[in-house]
Amino acid sequence: MESPLLPPRPHDSHKALFGRVGVIGGAPGMVGAALLAGRAALECGAGLVTLGVLDESVRVDFSAPELMFAPPDKLVIDPGLTVLAVGPGLGQTRAACELLEAALRSPATLVVDADGLNCLAQREDLARTCALRTAPTLLTPHPGEAARLLNTRVDDIQSNREQAARELAATFNAWVVLKGAGSVLARPDGTTLLNETGNPALSAPGMGDVLTGMLAAFLTRLQPWEALRCAVWLHGQAADAAVAEQLGPEGLTASELIGWVRRRLNAV
Repeated sequence: MESPLLPPRPHDSHKALFGRVGVIGGAPGMVGAALLAGRAALECGAGLVTLGVLDESVRVDFSAPELMFAPPDKLVIDPGLTVLAVGPGLGQTRAACELLEAALRSPATLVVDADGLNCLAQREDLARTCALRTAPTLLTPHPGEAARLLNTRVDDIQSNREQAARELAATFNAWVVLKGAGSVLARPDGTTLLNETGNPALSAPGMGDVLTGMLAAFLTRLQPWEALRCAVWLHGQAADAAVAEQLGPEGLTASELIGWVRRRLNAV
């Protein structure tokens, strides 16, 4: 699977041309997940990135001061967002599920990951709301999350990953990447693709959060299928490049991967 290219930036570019991304997550003890997603979105070219972090003690990222912060209950209903990503470090509290419920009503393109997927699996009403959305929805489960979403076992997911991805896409009316060795992409119409980039260095904390931020950024400039292909391909290709430079497979961190993603994005 080859990556589609981002459209070139016009000479008279300004940040408003490249979308507004919101990220909802970062409960106490899990703020890093939201920060990783936000940083990845910035370094993949999103125009403006705002974090709605549930841990109220965090209101600045000193490593990426370009990130803005807003109360999550206000950000999730912001009508100016181009893309809304929900889930990195969200938790599974009642408040977390209520934020997902609000996000499902948003007119923005929606990315649901991590605990956002777990909340979706817990409540049939949210699953129905997701399936009825008219704006694009993208889901990024690993096999465990996929099993919960389909009310089955991980072994069943792994025994036929293509069918599982197709069923997720049909059930939730969504574009899906079923993550893992050989990630499977699926469209609501049943079309599937197998991604061939990536390596075991990606089996580390925070890698999925980086993918979420990348996907959110690309969705500001590409249609859902092209954005998903681009994000998944580049995520794996960046890890391949890092390993080629002997920075993995042992010990490559999600924070390090973001820099490799930006290098490969500009090289492509």
